[in-house]
Amino acid sequence: MEYILLLVLGAALIVTGIINIKGNISTVHRHNRRRVSQADAPRYGRAMGLGTLIMGASMAATAVLQMIFDAEPIFYLLAAGVAAGLAVMVYAQFKYNKGIL
Repeated sequence: MEYILLLVLGAALIVTGIINIKGNISTVHRHNRRRVSQADAPRYGRAMGLGTLIMGASMAATAVLQMIFDAEPIFYLLAAGVAAGLAVMVYAQFKYNKGIL
């Protein structure tokens, strides 16, 4: 039961990622999307959504595996997923927003 919060957060990020992948970038902070052109908005949304989805899936998977196995090395899955998701999001920021901020 102690990993429910991690599971709920992962599910929320998965839903947000799916919303972004469908092209709705309104969930991304205004200052992070201010220089994204209308033509690039769907591609930016897919990239940001993929990063968010990766992070959410790793959180949810870590929570489920911790509930089943209760082993310390499973948190490496969480760290790898968050790092991969952030890498995709930083790539999208540089490519479509011309910088981090």
